[in-house]
Formats: sequence, structure tokens, C-alpha cells
Amino acid sequence: MRIYTTYSVKIKHYSHIFKDTVAIYRRVVDYLIAVCIDKWDTVVTFKGQSRLTYIESLVHATKDNPSPEYDFDLRFYKMPSYMRRGAINEAIGKVSSYKSNMANWKGKPSGKEPSYPRAGYVFPSMYRTVMYNQTDDYAAQIKVYVRNTWDWITVDLRKTDMDYIYRYCKNRRQCAPTLQRRGKEWFLDFPFEESTTLKEASIYDKTIVSVDLGINTAATISVMRSDGTILGRHFCKLPKETDSLMHSINRIKKAQQHGNYKTPRLWAKAKGINHGIASRTANYIMDIAVLYNADTIVFEHLDKNGRVRGSKKQKLKMWRSQEVQSIVTNKAHRLGMRISHICAWGTSKYAYDGSGMVLRGKAGGFNTYELCKFQSGKIYNSDLSASYNIGARYFIREILKSLDESSRLAIEAKVPQSAKRSTCTFSTLISLNAELMSLAA
Repeated sequence: MRIYTTYSVKIKHYSHIFKDTVAIYRRVVDYLIAVCIDKWDTVVTFKGQSRLTYIESLVHATKDNPSPEYDFDLRFYKMPSYMRRGAINEAIGKVSSYKSNMANWKGKPSGKEPSYPRAGYVFPSMYRTVMYNQTDDYAAQIKVYVRNTWDWITVDLRKTDMDYIYRYCKNRRQCAPTLQRRGKEWFLDFPFEESTTLKEASIYDKTIVSVDLGINTAATISVMRSDGTILGRHFCKLPKETDSLMHSINRIKKAQQHGNYKTPRLWAKAKGINHGIASRTANYIMDIAVLYNADTIVFEHLDKNGRVRGSKKQKLKMWRSQEVQSIVTNKAHRLGMRISHICAWGTSKYAYDGSGMVLRGKAGGFNTYELCKFQSGKIYNSDLSASYNIGARYFIREILKSLDESSRLAIEAKVPQSAKRSTCTFSTLISLNAELMSLAA
């Protein structure tokens, strides 16, 4: 598979000179969107690069095409060719998305009608040799709109950013950078492409790392085999970072109580601490996966959409579970490991030994949700029990998928809990393996 990563390099000493370039590029995209919509019935008859060639023939005059249908060249004089083609591709993509969304909406109307496509906050790609040239390790030339014409300027690139690229990205293929603005600063975003091969192994030979991400305990990890063998149990707790985050949030609360609702610096600090927690959690998960030479890392499919209510809503909103999973996914794929997600419903609700629902918090007589009480009276770590269930659900799903229809139905008749994935627990996996052994015998 191919992996794409992007690294930002700050442009030094410039803050306003690129505004005209971006403004013109966005006007060009808006103009080309109107052209694409006007000619869409013809555009859809072409495929791939032919679409770009057709739109370009409508707007750009050449020796073989002296009189194009639209006055693009008059409106946007001396527009660089590669920037024009990048804008055409941008416009085709936006119109294609708009047309498909409109067709879906007309087939099943729900909510508002899709809005007319606009350029929005797009930024231009600086294609090599014609828009971007690397002149030094820490300097480059880019073509921008300056002094009422398109001309080259030399920009200085931040040394630390470029050193990072030279050190860690030297074996990756570098693609054309994109000019980007973040706040009041400008950057060149360098995309990199690399190829990797994911591990191929039988489900019965796999070692997985099942991860239960939490708010109090950053991550609870169980290393499992398909027969239910637990190779390791690990807890990632970041009390110092969590305490620092809560301190920053309390400072924001205190400022708001005194009427200061705009606190960008305090929020920037809190977000930075939160990002650090996500990065440390992801690195810990990857360290465990590498330690056990895992084939797959299994997460819960966590849906955080919708309104959050209750006394813990701020903690839930600050919880960076999606960022942790994203970081782990990028790192794991680079090492050839696979990522899988299972249904999150009931993983903490049901005891791993199959005894039923657990009692947590005050219902179980605890002041914390880290512990739970089983129906049998056993007291156990609730996140650890959930991690067992997460790994078990992954193995149950993959084992049943690997069987033929008759074998699968026979197994489900013997182990009916395996047919409903949202109630499967670690005990279900043990029962499933016992039935597999009896069928093999």
C-alpha cells in the first residue's frame, strides 16, 4: 500500500506577499467551476486526464486552438500553465462531488439541498521547475503574483523544518509542495509518498494488540492470540500530563468567570498539552506493538458525533481518541502492521468471563469507574476487561469469516453468542475455540 504524509516548512520573513497569489487562484477556481457546470454533460463523457484537456481547450488559447470559447486568458493574463491545470483539476473535483451529492439528495431528499460549489479556502500547488525550485538547503524560489505580474521570489525556509525532512524523509518520494497559510504565517506543505507491504498471516497465527482508550487511563492494552492466550497486559497512565491539562482548563474557567471569554493563549496551551497526551499515548501503543511483533492493532470504533451531556462533557470533548488512532494508524502502516476496528457497544458493559453486566461507580460501591464488580462478586479493572472483549470480538469476527457457510452455521448453533457481535465477550472466544477443536477432532 501507499502512505502519504505531509510536513510543513515555515517561510521566513514574509507575511503579506502571497495574498494576491492565493486570491487570484481562488477566483480562477470559481471561474472554472462555472465552466465545468456549464459543460458538465460533455465533461462526464471523458475520463481521467482527458477531462482536464477538454476544459483547458475551452479556456486557453494555443496555436492549434486560437479562439477558445471562454475569455479566461483575458481575465487572468499570463497565468502559469501548471497553476491553471491545478485549478482545473480542483474545479472538476468540486463539481463532480456537487453533482453526485445532488443526485443522492434527489434520490432520497434529507436535509438541505447541496449548495453550489465554491473555491472556498483552497491553496495553490507549487509544481516543480515551473512554480518551485530548490536553490539551497534552506532556500527556494517560488513563482507568485507580485508587482502586477507573475515573477520568481526567493524565500528562506526554517532550518529545523528542513533538517527534519532531510533526516527522516530522505527515503520517501517528495511531491509538489502546497502554499498554505496558518494564522499570520505562511508555509510550504511538502507531501511525501512511500510504499509498504502489510503483514499477511493466518488468523490462527496472528498476535494482536487490543487497545481500550479511556479518559482516566489513557490506554489499556492486552496482547492476545487467537486461542485466547494473553501474552501481556499494559497500562498507559499519564497523571502528570492529565493534571497539567486540568490546571490549564481551570485557568480558562477562572478567566471566563471574570468575564474574559477570549483567551486564545490559554486555549493554545491547553490544546498543546492535549496534543502531547495523544502523542505519548500513541507512542506507548506502538512501543507495545513492536515489543510483541504484533500483526494487528485493534481499536473500538468510537463515534463522537452529536451533543455531549452530563458532568463529564468537557472531559469527553477534550478526549483526543481520534487523534490517537490516526497517529497509531500512520505509524503501524509504515511498519507493516494492520489496523482494525470493532463495535464499541458493550465492551465495558459486559464482564469478560461471560457472567453478564458489570456494576461500575456507585452501583458497584466504588468512587471510580476504573474498577467494576462482576455478577459473581469478583472485582476487576473495567478497562482491562474491556480490552479482553475488544480482542475477542476481533478474533470471533475474523474466524467466522474464514469458515465456509455450513461450518459457520454449525459453530453459531453451538455458540449462539457469537452470532451477535455486540454481546460477544472473551468467554465467547474461548467457547468458540473449544467448538473448533471438537470439529477438527
